[in-house]
Amino acid sequence: MDNRLLDFTQKALTSGVGRPEIESALRRAGWADPDIKAALDAYEELVFAIPMPRPKRYLSAREVFVYLVLFTALYVTTVSLGALVFELIDWLLPDPLQRSSAISLGESIRWNISTLIISFPLFLFTFQSITRSIAIDPAQRASRPRKWLTYLTLFVAGVCLAGDLIAVVYNALGGELTLRSILKAATVWIIAGGVFGYFLSDMRKEEQG
Repeated sequence: MDNRLLDFTQKALTSGVGRPEIESALRRAGWADPDIKAALDAYEELVFAIPMPRPKRYLSAREVFVYLVLFTALYVTTVSLGALVFELIDWLLPDPLQRSSAISLGESIRWNISTLIISFPLFLFTFQSITRSIAIDPAQRASRPRKWLTYLTLFVAGVCLAGDLIAVVYNALGGELTLRSILKAATVWIIAGGVFGYFLSDMRKEEQG
């Protein structure tokens, strides 16, 4: 955070200026709402002679570990789910030009189902645990691992959506747009789009809050 913003906020609070007035002045000056909120949140809303700084949250190994588990489980779950749907599509609508034995297809389906049985409950458990912790202590939303991994996930999901759209256009231009390719493209859009939409909405709520 810009030290000038913190210094200004501290001096304004020391002078007795109200938080709404400070927020309004900073917004008119061109500061972004997340920066304004962070500057005001740096000081306790306590009646005291001078603004009292809030203790900074330090990055802990446990915090990094929990979020790595959460997002790794999310990636494994989404990839396995997508692969499983692709394999079911290939099984229901086989391509005569591709030679894939029923045994290998069955093994792939079994492997992805096994992966989902482990990864999805792990993701769900970790997600619920983090959600409860944030409900108790909303300051945990400012976790750096959470923000970095969330934006990384948005980037990966956005790349998947763009690549999927490119593939659809490519197949359409080549006259190779089949029901199989449409279903596979829809699968990517549903999974990646759902992940992208959820985390984008979550980050917007945080910035507006």
